[in-house]
Amino acid sequence: MFKPTVLCAALAAALITPLSAAAADDKELAAIRAQIREMKVSYEARLSALEQRLQEAQAATAQAQNAALTAAPAPVEVAPAPAPAPAAAASNAFNPNISLVLGGTYANLSQDPDKYRLQGFFPAGGETGPGRRGFNLGESELTMAANIDPMFSGQLTFALTGEDTVGVEEAFVQTRALANGLNLRAGRFLSAVGYLNNQHAHTWDFVDAPLAYQAFLGGQYKPDGLQAKWLAPTDTLIEIGAELGSGGSFPGNARNKNGIGAATVFAHVGDDIGDSGSWRAGLSLLHTGAADRTYDELGSPVAFSGSAHLLIADAIYKWAPNGNPTQQNFKLQGEYLRRKENGALASGGASGGYDSTQSGWYLQGAYQFMPGWRTGLRYDRLSSGTSSIGLVDSGALPLAAFPTLAAFQPSRTSMMVDYSPSEFARLRLQLARDTSRPGVTDNQVFLQYIMSLGTHAAHAF
Repeated sequence: MFKPTVLCAALAAALITPLSAAAADDKELAAIRAQIREMKVSYEARLSALEQRLQEAQAATAQAQNAALTAAPAPVEVAPAPAPAPAAAASNAFNPNISLVLGGTYANLSQDPDKYRLQGFFPAGGETGPGRRGFNLGESELTMAANIDPMFSGQLTFALTGEDTVGVEEAFVQTRALANGLNLRAGRFLSAVGYLNNQHAHTWDFVDAPLAYQAFLGGQYKPDGLQAKWLAPTDTLIEIGAELGSGGSFPGNARNKNGIGAATVFAHVGDDIGDSGSWRAGLSLLHTGAADRTYDELGSPVAFSGSAHLLIADAIYKWAPNGNPTQQNFKLQGEYLRRKENGALASGGASGGYDSTQSGWYLQGAYQFMPGWRTGLRYDRLSSGTSSIGLVDSGALPLAAFPTLAAFQPSRTSMMVDYSPSEFARLRLQLARDTSRPGVTDNQVFLQYIMSLGTHAAHAF
């Protein structure tokens, strides 16, 4: 038989053994938790150190590049570099993308281009008419664009003409980080009025601008000023914007005045139609003015001073099977322009009132029927209306003193076919029948090449 003392000792041992094991387990768990905490602290410290080294390296690189760009004989203090740009902008954060577009044409014209005019409309100068006969270098474009910092980007585009002149087509800065779909642009830019206006000429489907653009905008409207756009946060495209400018571009002209010389407002809406189609429509209003905007009439200057109001309605439809345009695609676009001018017309030392309402439109389609090959058709028409000329109405001068402004309806039909062996090259043949003057038909044949070199931004819809 067991003695009581022996039995108590056995029971105590049996109870103490699991308690000791539990204590040992608690110590081991505590040790593991401590190791995990140490690893976390060590990892976070190393990660923080690596991030700090990355930021210091980026800042040092930015300072070195800015110092190289702004180097001068005198010491230059370089400001601290901004925070790193988003990853999407890192590729050209401080080095501009440079692109060059080379263009040239051969023109065969049945009428003398030196006598060309749009009957019934003030001569706009600039990008009007079919150009010179024979081989022409055409207009080439040199563009430099880059992100400036996380808040701004910039672009500069030079236009080099066949007459060995260089002009600034665009030179602007714009915001990148404004909230709520707002974007601002300042400088010289292709206005967002209409559809075709804000596209560079090398992206057009035809060699030249529609007659309505030549008559009412002098080819393209490029204001010097400020643009604001707002894009609504909706699945349907809704874009509203406004522009304020100096008013130096046709139908305005350079004036020695303070303040705003031109203003535009515009709105665009668009959406998809199934998987294969999409559309966009827009409405734009341009208000500007002119002071002694002069042209020659029978060897004597005629000057207009007053205001101009231009309305533009545009629409475009695009189709590609299942949204893939590589094999086949079709584009149909058209615009209607209506301008009202009123003010004074001066000629031969006399002056009188002037009032006119004129309109014009074009409709065109371009169809890619197989990879690389497209064909297109465009019809242009203008209506000069009947102008009220105070000097004629008062009997001070006969209507024959203003032959350019005699009423007429110019029109033109153009057909083209082009071949693009790649996205960087295009060859085009265009035939046109132009009746811009009474009793005169100009049969036109154009051969054109367009070649793109370097990095080029994506084109607008």
